[in-house]
This record gives sequence, structure tokens and C-alpha cells, in this order.
Amino acid sequence: MTVPEIPASDVPADAYLLDVREQDEWVAGHAPEAVHIPMTQIQGRVEEVPGDRTVYVVCRVGGRSFQVAAWLNQLGREAVNVDGGMESWAGARRPMVSETGRPPFVA
Repeated sequence: MTVPEIPASDVPADAYLLDVREQDEWVAGHAPEAVHIPMTQIQGRVEEVPGDRTVYVVCRVGGRSFQVAAWLNQLGREAVNVDGGMESWAGARRPMVSETGRPPFVA
């Protein structure tokens, strides 16, 4: 299956961004408007993912998000993998926040 991909620099500002990384990765740094559902929980929480708009899926470097995007597309959703993940997001100087009170970083 072919999964659409987009560079982090091209993700629209108003996108539904689904971060599928683990909790410790999320806490260290994430996009401010992202929704966090770890890959290990996505099957049980798929109803939380909108079916009426494009979902941009991100992880650390793009592997997990590719798998989740492929699975969502198989379910009939419109999902796009963020190529290069949060490492590319940070490299493109897109906004990030942390849950620690310290500067965000990609864990």
C-alpha cells in the first residue's frame, strides 16, 4: 500500500496532527496543537481520530507514523505520514512545547 507523505515544513498550520509516540517522547517535546495517541493505543482509541478530515501522523523519525497512517487508510480514513517525523519538524523550526517546563526537544 502506498501511503501519502508530506515534509514537516508543509504540514498546514490548522492540520489535525496525530502524534503516535510514547509518553516520554511526548513529554519531552511535541507540536503545540498535536493530539497524542501512542501507536500502542491507536486500535482501541481510533474513534477519537476524526474521519471527516485529513489526519497528519507523526512520530520521531517516520516509521511508526507510516504504519499508523497505512492502517488508518485501510480503514477508509485519509491519513498522511509526516516524513522524517518530529526530528524533521524540529529541523524545520516548527513550534514545539514540552510538558516539563524546560525547553522542548525530540526524544
